[in-house]
Amino acid sequence: MSVTRGKVGILLSNLGTPDGTDYTSVRRYLAEFLSDQRVIELPKFIWQPILQGVVLLRRPAVKGRDYARIWNRELDESPLKTVTRNQARKLGTWAAEMFGDDRVAVDWGMRYGNPSIPDAIARLTAEGCDRILMFPLYPQYSATTTATANDKLFEVLRGMRNQPAVRVVPSYFDEPSYIEALARSVRTTLETFAEEPEVIVASFHGIPQRNIALGDPYYEQCQHTGELLRDALNLPPTRFRITYQSRFGYADWLQPYTDATMRQLAHEGVRRVAVISPGFSADCIETIDEIGRENAHYFREAGGEVFTLIPCLNDSDDGMAVLCDRVLEETQGWL
Repeated sequence: MSVTRGKVGILLSNLGTPDGTDYTSVRRYLAEFLSDQRVIELPKFIWQPILQGVVLLRRPAVKGRDYARIWNRELDESPLKTVTRNQARKLGTWAAEMFGDDRVAVDWGMRYGNPSIPDAIARLTAEGCDRILMFPLYPQYSATTTATANDKLFEVLRGMRNQPAVRVVPSYFDEPSYIEALARSVRTTLETFAEEPEVIVASFHGIPQRNIALGDPYYEQCQHTGELLRDALNLPPTRFRITYQSRFGYADWLQPYTDATMRQLAHEGVRRVAVISPGFSADCIETIDEIGRENAHYFREAGGEVFTLIPCLNDSDDGMAVLCDRVLEETQGWL
């Protein structure tokens, strides 16, 4: 008896987003996100009373206003959801042309919120996928991002009798195609300006210092990405800074902090700065609002004049080329 092989499913996954900007939607999203012990590594009996009593009482209203400023009104969703859907659609078109739509299917699911990873896996298996390539869209590995996305994948598999075979795309922080795509995005953005920025800042999402002490490779990978990008742009260290943003709580996080660096540069007499976020594969609240609005304000308030936000790779041709390159590499023997 012959057995027919099924399709290969490619599952893109990013962090997630609330369903709306209202208090209830944001609270539901934050409750799921901040209850993940990969994200907040405190015992539940300590953290949950703080989360339920203080954080989820005040923070949803604040974050709701932040999301409202960047919300995609036409589609009634966050930019992260819009971009991730576009990435999945374009990857699906490329994969169908490359391998045939009878051999491959592409879907997407967020770690928190909707559409979810479990729902995406259900759709892929319903399409006949007996092999799934999980693609966490984080160039640098951290337990707070990549690992928790994989946790959710394996949690779903644990409840399945007929499990698909799975592979996971590893971090690609030093892949030449990714570094060159970042460098081209910087060059393309800066070509529109009469005067180049005096300093380029590569801002990565921060994590607690304690995570690094426990063995998380994130800091080392971020630093390496930054150094490779600086070399690709042929910039001296004085014109290229690596910083960390999005600090939460009172613990020591990775430094130097992006907001402090913005003020410091302005105080040092720097008048033109550009910021790129190489740790994000898609623009989101941390890039558009936190960098593009908050940190631009800190820079100008301290005396800076021109602040330029360099977009993430998103679903641009260069960004999609990076994703396709990784899929080709990680599906060898399958496709």
